[in-house]
Amino acid sequence: MIASKRFTALPLALALLGPLSLYSALANPTPAAAQQVVSQGADVYGLRIGAVPVFALSDGSAPQDLHKLLQHTTPAQTDVLLKRNFQTNPVEVSINAYLIQLPGKLVLIDTGSGEMFGPDTGGGLLGSLARAGFKPEQITDILITHVHSDHTGGLVQGGRRVFENATIHVEKPDLDFFFDATAQKRTGYDKQFFDVAATTLKPYLDAGRVSPITADGEVVPGVFATLHPGHTPGSAFFTLRNGGEELVFIGDSVHSTAVQFPNTAVTIVYDENAPAAARVRAKAFDEFARNETLIAVSHAAFPGVGHVRRDPVGYAWVALNYTNRGSGQK
Repeated sequence: MIASKRFTALPLALALLGPLSLYSALANPTPAAAQQVVSQGADVYGLRIGAVPVFALSDGSAPQDLHKLLQHTTPAQTDVLLKRNFQTNPVEVSINAYLIQLPGKLVLIDTGSGEMFGPDTGGGLLGSLARAGFKPEQITDILITHVHSDHTGGLVQGGRRVFENATIHVEKPDLDFFFDATAQKRTGYDKQFFDVAATTLKPYLDAGRVSPITADGEVVPGVFATLHPGHTPGSAFFTLRNGGEELVFIGDSVHSTAVQFPNTAVTIVYDENAPAAARVRAKAFDEFARNETLIAVSHAAFPGVGHVRRDPVGYAWVALNYTNRGSGQK
């Protein structure tokens, strides 16, 4: 989950300027906070795991005030780590979804924020999906890492199902929690998360299109689910295995790569069980670093695919090396 605060995008007039004028405008921005806020349009990055094509799909980005959102740290400590990564607070964070092209199946992992954050933040998944060459009606299965607005928001538009032919796979503990009428009062977890579940998942529940994940194991051919409660009761990892290679989709185990890799104990206000979320992160990072596992991170800078490296203090995020060959001249 990321904050649903809006930012001011560059005006249309700026987008229509010539290259030299555009460079001047970007080199001398007026508000400091808007330096990196630009419109990129649809964005897709492809890779293969074994013989299986995988596409990272950008839903856009959103601002995060980490001083207010991060816990078990201080603004000063956060700023030191941000500076090491040439970032300043608030930090623009990516919203990533992923598409797996299996024989006879198109599997989407998370759906971005849809309309949840307003017209200027997120909501770009369908454009990225189209740029990758696919339509919503072609999606056969959607694996939800957890029930938060920037992961399930894209399931609906105007209250209607966007992916009419898809089966939604979500861990049963999240369904039990977010559709429990007493859970919000019992736990004090923010009511907006329960409202999001009702808005985004109920149309699929009513249509008989939700398949609860009740145990660790294979969800669709070659893709395996494991439960990692903490961020939400039903937070899941999904692991694609093919040809001796694997890619692990870890959802919201990380919200700030600059801060939470070097200090896994830092949590975020969206965590339903913060101590458990921190334990999940520490254990996962240890395993990923030791095994040199390739992972996909929902809120790492797009495309959000890379490795975990053990450092003298904590860990570091190492983004996948960019490749772009074989397309020919166009």
